[in-house]
Amino acid sequence: MFDEWLRAYKDRLLAGVAGRLGLVSPNQVTVLAFLVGAAAVAAIALGWRPLALALWLLNRVLDGLDGTMARLHGRSSDFGAYLDILLDFAVYAAVPVALALVAPAPGATFAALVLMASFYLNAASWMYLAALLERRGEHAGATRVVMPAGLVAGTETIVLYSAAILLPRQLGVICWVMAGLVFAGVMQRLLWAKRRL
Repeated sequence: MFDEWLRAYKDRLLAGVAGRLGLVSPNQVTVLAFLVGAAAVAAIALGWRPLALALWLLNRVLDGLDGTMARLHGRSSDFGAYLDILLDFAVYAAVPVALALVAPAPGATFAALVLMASFYLNAASWMYLAALLERRGEHAGATRVVMPAGLVAGTETIVLYSAAILLPRQLGVICWVMAGLVFAGVMQRLLWAKRRL
């Protein structure tokens, strides 16, 4: 929901670092972000929550840095964008799985499963809609995949996952809230598509 508004600010914030990394491939940063995210998942599973939070936040910074680097150095590519979303989704899926594995609160595991189901529907709702819009030529000339926004995107995921890492006893509530927002975003896109397709 806030990603479009924050994108320019994020690019300005990361431009200094991105400018110094001209010899590093954005795809290398994407893979590094994934490895840091995997380390965050391992830290969650081991109960090292402060480390998990630090690694999760570093994963998100690196995820923002790869795109900024690609744009700044003229190295954007379709493969890079594809690799980025694929590895992002791997981390997005693994974090709640790890949280559910060590959940101290009863019912949190089921809430995490519902959250995962919401992600599945959300991915289908925006990816296929983006493909249809592209096929119809509605975003001709766009430099990235364009789709109608949902209620939960990167910014909201950062905040809610951070809360879930820090507040394990509230995991169930956080998962239910996030799943509800994700499902609402799916419905929002469905209604948008019904009116426009």
